Amino acid sequence: MVLQYKKLTEKELDKFIKMRILQLREEGARENIDLQPALFDYYRRHMADGTFVSWVALDGDKIVGTSGMSFVEKPPYFGCPNGKIGLLSSMFTAKDYRRRGIAKELLSRVVKEAKEYGCGRVQITASDMGVLLYTDFGFVKNSNFMEYRF
Repeated sequence: MVLQYKKLTEKELDKFIKMRILQLREEGARENIDLQPALFDYYRRHMADGTFVSWVALDGDKIVGTSGMSFVEKPPYFGCPNGKIGLLSSMFTAKDYRRRGIAKELLSRVVKEAKEYGCGRVQITASDMGVLLYTDFGFVKNSNFMEYRF
């Protein structure tokens, strides 16, 4: 099996979004809304302005692995003096392709994008399945994350 790795373009967006929804459901989401229009809007806008980048793994024309990095800016702090942060998302590999190094390769590529963008930090809310990948890569668990929901 020879996979191709490439940066996501609008041409693959439909397949990418289908993978994203599959990922969310596999992680336990049970929402019964059509999320596709909101995802299309988000990815189109942020790919266009350079604040979202994704690398995908392709087997022929089939996307078998995805990654995503959103770039945000917060007020600078000592741990990140320029305030630029990469928010990692959409890390997903199709079941039949897991345990082959695809996620690690995709992670390497989007982390490199974050470094080139100037991010001082990369953050992720990891699924149980992804924790080992991220700790092996060098991510450190931070228990300070809290969330307020409306």
